[in-house]
Amino acid sequence: MSGLRARALRRAILHVDMDAFFVAVELLDRPELRGRPVIVGGSGTRGVVAAASYEARAFGVHSAMPSVRARRLCPDAVFLDGRHARYGEVSRAVMTIFRTYTPLVEPISLDEAFLDVTGSQRLLGAAPLIATSVRAQVHDELGLTCSVGVASVKFVAKLASEAAKPNATPRGADGGLGVKVVDDESILSFLHPLPARALWGVGPATLARLERLGVSTVGDIARLREDQLVAAIGDSAGRHLHALANGRDDREVEPERRPKSIGHEETFAEDFHDRTALEHELVRLADSVGARLRTHDLAGRTVNIKVRFHDFRTITRSVTFPSPIDSGHAIGAAGRSLLDHVDPSPGVRLLGVSVSGLADEATRQLTLDDALAAERPGSEGDGPSRWSDASYAMDRIRARFGDTAIGPASVAGERGLRIKRQGDQQWGPGAAERDPS
Repeated sequence: MSGLRARALRRAILHVDMDAFFVAVELLDRPELRGRPVIVGGSGTRGVVAAASYEARAFGVHSAMPSVRARRLCPDAVFLDGRHARYGEVSRAVMTIFRTYTPLVEPISLDEAFLDVTGSQRLLGAAPLIATSVRAQVHDELGLTCSVGVASVKFVAKLASEAAKPNATPRGADGGLGVKVVDDESILSFLHPLPARALWGVGPATLARLERLGVSTVGDIARLREDQLVAAIGDSAGRHLHALANGRDDREVEPERRPKSIGHEETFAEDFHDRTALEHELVRLADSVGARLRTHDLAGRTVNIKVRFHDFRTITRSVTFPSPIDSGHAIGAAGRSLLDHVDPSPGVRLLGVSVSGLADEATRQLTLDDALAAERPGSEGDGPSRWSDASYAMDRIRARFGDTAIGPASVAGERGLRIKRQGDQQWGPGAAERDPS
């Protein structure tokens, strides 16, 4: 265990990253698959890998890889379609354990989080000891393993957790530090040998510009003057990377982060060329987005759609309203108006709907149109206020009888309502899925 010291850190941040989380959860439920190469994700021809067991990683399989390529690399792998609800359930148990060590927990995704344990060291011991305790408790209570990075700088803690990860072999996970500590004196010696792409904000385009300056490592970035970086990649990005490369990151762990947007998208097993069928899918997505907004007591002003064509060309369209909305009807109507300007005839492989510009639902103001409609005797109206009331009534019915008890008529079929649930097809369609007729 590298750098495990009993000395308390001035500012102590842990980055905890679950090891092969989705696969590990599947193995909890299907222990007979232990020791075999297992891949979780979209098993269909348009799916992508969400996670791979260490046995599969030894063949070169990694997350975000097309499932078709993963099958070629590891033909004996067991493919499992992802179960977002199950992963969410286990993730909540993991986060509950984290919060027994500190209230300052910032979840980044289902399987990773930052923990600020600066104030916990007096009671629980130095940060490296806390990291070891976290790993032990997660393993003992949930049967899962995790890797932990410890540092006084947020992004260094994340890079340290990557350095603590196990190695992939055909026999499974082998070795790994488990906990990697980077104290203040070691930050630069830890950072500078890393490849430049290890820094937050260095994507393919930025990396290409940096390489033209002769940059290949984080140390190379640190040796450049800030004005050189600004000239090469822009003011904000240049200053940001110069600070990170020199070990500076003052961002705090934020336990209560409001999402910037809420949305759903779906990759279809076969391309859609028909606008009517595409509109049905849009209504289905909009209904689910509205339900999630209301669950979190949020509403949003901007509706966005994302359309990806058969050749992977992707376009986005958006419309902003004067006041926030949260009903599937209003989101769907806005989405349809945006879709009117999109030609689906080349073939649409993915459709997404999201709402941004979020605010607490309680802050939404009644518009003049709403007020006039409400006062009109005998008016049935079609305003946002009436649809909001209908949406909350639908929420209560679903809470009592299940989410397929009621929904938009256009998403009903021979097998009932096709409700879009969070995480459905997050990694593409499964091998058995076909587009609805």
